[in-house]
Amino acid sequence: MTYNNDRYAIIMAGGVGSRFWPESTEQQPKQFLDLTGSGKSLLRQTFERLEHIIPANHIIIVTNEKYAGKVKKQLPEIDNRNILLEPVMRNTAPAILYAVNHIHASNPDANIIVAPSDHFIDNEDAFHHDVIQAFDFASKHDVLITLGIHPDSPHTGYGYIQYDKKREKNGFFKVIEFTEKPDKKTAEKFLEQGNFLWNAGIFIWNVKNIRTAFKKYLPEMFQALESDTYQTEREQDFINKVFPNVENISIDYGIMEKAANVWVRPAHFGWNDLGSWDALYKQLSTQNKENISLGGQLFHKNATGNLIKTPTGKKIILSGLDDYLIIDSGEILMIIPKSEAQEVKNWHNKLNKK
Repeated sequence: MTYNNDRYAIIMAGGVGSRFWPESTEQQPKQFLDLTGSGKSLLRQTFERLEHIIPANHIIIVTNEKYAGKVKKQLPEIDNRNILLEPVMRNTAPAILYAVNHIHASNPDANIIVAPSDHFIDNEDAFHHDVIQAFDFASKHDVLITLGIHPDSPHTGYGYIQYDKKREKNGFFKVIEFTEKPDKKTAEKFLEQGNFLWNAGIFIWNVKNIRTAFKKYLPEMFQALESDTYQTEREQDFINKVFPNVENISIDYGIMEKAANVWVRPAHFGWNDLGSWDALYKQLSTQNKENISLGGQLFHKNATGNLIKTPTGKKIILSGLDDYLIIDSGEILMIIPKSEAQEVKNWHNKLNKK
């Protein structure tokens, strides 16, 4: 395959994935798990998806230092220099700037896609087409691009992107504003208006344009992480010294919601952020009210719409229960209504406090 040598990817792989607790833990976050039954972790799937259009030596993994071994084990073809280690978790903006500066040091003309490590993409050919179009647009214009997903419900767990239908170039639209996780009534109004998309957290930009945005909107962070140590043996020591003191802020709040040159491409691929157990059920179910069992062997009667995750080989008998999550991690058994999937993070926090 012939690659464009100015294309790079940053895979964000430092999160804990607490909404998939108790299966996802701080020691083994969800990006390192095979949640879809494919035989590959979400991180591995993300890497292989991007490798179709970006050379492997241009794919950067940003993760916490305690996950370095897990990344290397799942992606043995990745050079150690392409695994960037955060000494502490500081949200997405500083992690992205760290990786952007790392890439800029070797290629000041780079065009970069930033992708989460734990999302599901249904149609990978359509994904590749959208990303290549975005690379081309970003390389020719002073823009910051995000990919938006056509909403199929008034989901309150996603951020929304409002775009201007009248300002369109080559399938890209000027962004009006971002709205973070609205209430249901507001989300219903968004769907009625027809010019709102879900924010997938996938960004494409030229390295010069995103560095300019950081310098303008997060100047203290830009100055703190500016250095001549990138791509040298001194890089990690520099990051270990300055990274713990930078602002803890997301790229959405820090840059995307402030910048005036943000454009969105409505995506043509199926997408699921796999942000919760009910999202996983939605992704895996092929028929209405289907029971889904991961790991174990299910025997059921008068039970529908349940997701059961157990250790491999366990036999499960289920009767008289509808629309529940039954998650057995070995140490913890969680049984809650599927409608309360967003409460998993709260249960995790409560048990940690106790």
